Amino acid sequence: MSRQEEFVLRTVEDREVRFIRLWFTDVLGGLKSVAVVPAELEGAFSEGIGFDGSAVEGLSRVYEADMVLKPDPSTFSLLPWRGETEPTGRMFCDIHVPGGEPAQADPRNVLKRTLAKAAEKGFSFYVHPEIEFYLFKSDNLDPSTGIIEGTRPIPVDTAGYFDHVNGGTANDFRRSAVTMLEAMGLSVEFSHHEAGPGQNEIDLRYADALTMADNIMTFRSVIKEVAISQGVYASFMPKPLNDHPGSGMHTHVSLFEGENNAFFEPGAMYQLSRTGRQFIAGLLTHAAEITAVTNQHVNSYKRLWTGHEAPSYISWGHRNRSALVRVPQYNSGKSSSARIEYRALDSSANPYLSYALMLAAGLKGIEEGYELPEEAEDNVWQLSDTERRAMGIQALPSSLSHALEIMEQSDLVAETLGEEVFDFFLRNKRQEWNDYRAQVTPFELSKHFTSM
Repeated sequence: MSRQEEFVLRTVEDREVRFIRLWFTDVLGGLKSVAVVPAELEGAFSEGIGFDGSAVEGLSRVYEADMVLKPDPSTFSLLPWRGETEPTGRMFCDIHVPGGEPAQADPRNVLKRTLAKAAEKGFSFYVHPEIEFYLFKSDNLDPSTGIIEGTRPIPVDTAGYFDHVNGGTANDFRRSAVTMLEAMGLSVEFSHHEAGPGQNEIDLRYADALTMADNIMTFRSVIKEVAISQGVYASFMPKPLNDHPGSGMHTHVSLFEGENNAFFEPGAMYQLSRTGRQFIAGLLTHAAEITAVTNQHVNSYKRLWTGHEAPSYISWGHRNRSALVRVPQYNSGKSSSARIEYRALDSSANPYLSYALMLAAGLKGIEEGYELPEEAEDNVWQLSDTERRAMGIQALPSSLSHALEIMEQSDLVAETLGEEVFDFFLRNKRQEWNDYRAQVTPFELSKHFTSM
């Protein structure tokens, strides 16, 4: 038994933990959970916990249903919202097949495989997400169905970007959320009101990509729990309101070689190294191919294609918030701060698959020596189609259907996700598109019902 496993067992005993929740995700990024009692924990470490993988989205086919959860003791934490009387712990799990091999369809394993490829080249991958979400009143939300009664959700306030609202719901919410996140070991860098009414942003301090993907799943759970405790509803939907910004998850990324930031080169333009430029080129070259995963819902494309600083075109720039990839201004004396920002992700993306594909695209740029195109210095949204064509700027996919067509032809996405995840994801998202396409929307009724 490892020292980490011994530490977890000792903590469970000392803190009189009543249940331990084992967390994992399905292919779409939905959080799954099974609880075990302390007496079963040692066996879970040594042998795992068996479950029916065919009952979970995308994990296995019916005739390969048996799967095993192996808890990762390094992820152990107590759940603050469960109280101190009968404390509950949680750990993230890796999914294995009965023979002991990692399950190919486990999203956590997809990211681990990609990180291992980076490690073979001497790189470690660090990320820092800015996570946006909306808070809505619960007055017109049916708690039993989750269905909104009426025309639209009602935000908790009418505040805007960086607004301070005395006694406001959002202020109290963010304070409680940050306190709870830090109690679980997640370091928070910033928190503030975002541009939309009831919209908030909390930025997590950078960490390696696997830790951060776990942290994002924890973050979403914490935000939902705090919202319930305060009588409001938190949504990570990419575009919940027609006339206001969507919720993105802009992610700052960097590669390190040991202690050295591989993106940093003193004296270079923006102090960005050749490795950094090739990584950006890889992201740009393969951006359209990975968009179906980084923006996996039909609603995601309403965020991407309605402005409000969401990227629609494949370009890069320095401090240019209309670009897909941005090279932020940072403290020139700190080489560790050199990074790039990928702005397409929305807050509902599966972080394991998204970070795996971003890393794979960037590594491809380094391996193949991709050349970085010219920087976009203007607001890309305000350029004409002719100007964008002249600059060689292509568009991101305009819909989920379009994104799936491009993804289906991508060797990079197929290789990174693996056959099982790749095939399931395409099937599932095609069904989502078909279901969406079959709907008669309020817009169509208001536009055409009486005029025809």
